[in-house]
Amino acid sequence: MCINTKVVKELRLRSGIGIMECKKALVAANGDLEKAIIILKKNGYIKAENKFKNLATKGIIALCVKKNISYILELNCETDFVEKNLDFLQLGKEILFIAHTNQINNLSDLQTISQEKIVSCIARFNENIFIRRFGILHDVNITSYLHRNKIGVLLQAYSKNKMILKNIAMHIASQNPDYLERHAIPSEILEKEKQIQLEIILNSGKPKNILNKIVEGKIEKFVNSICLLEQSFIFDATKKVKDIIHENNVKVLKFIRFAVGQ
Repeated sequence: MCINTKVVKELRLRSGIGIMECKKALVAANGDLEKAIIILKKNGYIKAENKFKNLATKGIIALCVKKNISYILELNCETDFVEKNLDFLQLGKEILFIAHTNQINNLSDLQTISQEKIVSCIARFNENIFIRRFGILHDVNITSYLHRNKIGVLLQAYSKNKMILKNIAMHIASQNPDYLERHAIPSEILEKEKQIQLEIILNSGKPKNILNKIVEGKIEKFVNSICLLEQSFIFDATKKVKDIIHENNVKVLKFIRFAVGQ
């Protein structure tokens, strides 16, 4: 089977695995990228859960927090030179200003209304520039965190302790949770992970009478890794985030986390 080189390149970027193994996985998956990722995971090439979330691109994350509404966007470009340029950083701020001024609430409208400014920037730097994604939270209780213009977080949460809220936002930036709590994980995601772990264990040759117990342990670890409330708190590893929230009377409703290329 002939595999498109573009798909091989994307799989290599997302997995960090060598070209030959990527090609083998894609052949086994009949060219399906997502199935190839699962094959690499089953074969032990992908160890870390977050590793295949990464996609190498250049750009910035920009934030804008207003009284009743907050915005976050990812603005991509092609080179390090452009992503560090002050005019490119200013473009991100101007696009967020446009979003707020025009009360934009979706990516398509923002791309359209910002087109003139983006085209002007493209002409100057002679490389592709585009808004990859855009998020909004409507609330007065928004805590934001931006790490080196590469990772941004908007956290919708309530507490009198602003430092705790900032620390939780920093935790989200660092640990990249996918869901707020375990009940938010779609059943198909859990079932997919269960089947993957079951196949890994079956191939390991471990006794069948302990398979279910091992799988349960793997699923629990998986849940703990992707749910904010179940993660170990980065500022106190002896406690989970849910413990910190309970101790400080914090109510977390929602969060948005963008990282360049993820």
